[in-house]
Amino acid sequence: MGASFAAELHEVSKRYPGGVTAVDGLSLRVREGEVLGFLGPNGAGKTTTMRMLVGLVRPSAGRIQVLGQPPGRQLARIGALIESPTFYPHLSGRDNLRLAARYAGVPDAAADRVLDEVGLTARASSPFRTYSLGMKQRLGVAAALLKEPALLILDEPTNGLDPAGVAEMRELLRSLGQGGRTVLLSSHVLGEVEQVCDRIAVIDRGRLIAEGTPDELRDALGTGVLLIDADPADEAIACLGADDRVRAVEQVDGTLRVSTDPALAGALNRRLVTAGVDVRELRPLRHSLEEAFLELTTPTASAHRRSDQPEATTGAQR
Repeated sequence: MGASFAAELHEVSKRYPGGVTAVDGLSLRVREGEVLGFLGPNGAGKTTTMRMLVGLVRPSAGRIQVLGQPPGRQLARIGALIESPTFYPHLSGRDNLRLAARYAGVPDAAADRVLDEVGLTARASSPFRTYSLGMKQRLGVAAALLKEPALLILDEPTNGLDPAGVAEMRELLRSLGQGGRTVLLSSHVLGEVEQVCDRIAVIDRGRLIAEGTPDELRDALGTGVLLIDADPADEAIACLGADDRVRAVEQVDGTLRVSTDPALAGALNRRLVTAGVDVRELRPLRHSLEEAFLELTTPTASAHRRSDQPEATTGAQR
């Protein structure tokens, strides 16, 4: 296991009494200094994996190293927010953090530093019970930052937030990923992951099924589609349908979706113009991260991997 990785899991499994397998042979590396998005449907094993990384849960099989040591040995260099943060409701945000700082063995002054970092200084003296859900989540992130961790593990930090809270948390996460800190981020908000994370790992039923940058995951679906806004549409469809380089043409919401090699865009445009078709727009279709995620984690895709390719990877996995 290399020194350039903040965390490594090799063939890690977690089985609970009763035959429930939460994590199944998971191998994953978190590179130092990166923000890694950890995605998967509910019950995929994300929270269990994070709990194993911080030593709260023991694996049933496999090996784990965190900052070069077994789980639980480097807690002074790890900050974690796993599931919902819990604080004393009658204490202020500042007093809650000062209490946490004493438990962590860091100076009380660290509380004011992290309050400023998460944007809660103005409400630092207010009781925790008066905080909005978004403020409570930010206070949880602040507690995870008290030790100035080399590795920050955040489990669904935007869970339950309204759109404004999600936007605020996104800006905070973007700032946390700067300066060489390593962040492992579990989230269901794909727009947040796409904007914040350097790489993404997707798990399903406790197994890694895809890994790569957001662009690599989107491109794994294939980019062989052109969107063409042309008039008259019927003539455009007939013209394109007569070209043997075009696999299919369909009209969707007033735009033609053309299954072909995007490198043929110029040639197809010339063909349409020569045929008297007015082309207003022509561009490749770029799949969204949400489309890629759903394609990877639908029940049909999961069943296909289990029956035909138990160790299958997408083109983005490494």
